[in-house]
Amino acid sequence: MRKHRSYPVEFKRQVAQEFLAGETLHGLAKRHEINRNLVRIWVAKYEAGSFDSDVVAAEMVQTQEARIAALERLVGKLVLENEFLKGLRATQPGREARAPPSSPAPRPLGRRRMPTDGPRAIDLL
Repeated sequence: MRKHRSYPVEFKRQVAQEFLAGETLHGLAKRHEINRNLVRIWVAKYEAGSFDSDVVAAEMVQTQEARIAALERLVGKLVLENEFLKGLRATQPGREARAPPSSPAPRPLGRRRMPTDGPRAIDLL
């Protein structure tokens, strides 16, 4: 299975400029081994100004700022959890503080033993 390919902005800009200069969709797609619809999308974005370096840089900054904010929230949450666990440990000096499990432990897979005596042993035989 083929992975999703990504192309640099410079390449996209070059292909869009070649199309606008008079190159055919089929010729561009064949020469660069890309889909014709992809060329159409790139030309539309080029005409809308999405491939300008300022727009690309602004989008990248916005994406990185959103990622930083999400990571800061995660760090804050982990700090609160850590402080809470330290508080539990301080109140119970003889025991180690443990967080409750997030899900019940899985039951071991094994064979069941048949009863050797009693009323159920007769029913099973």
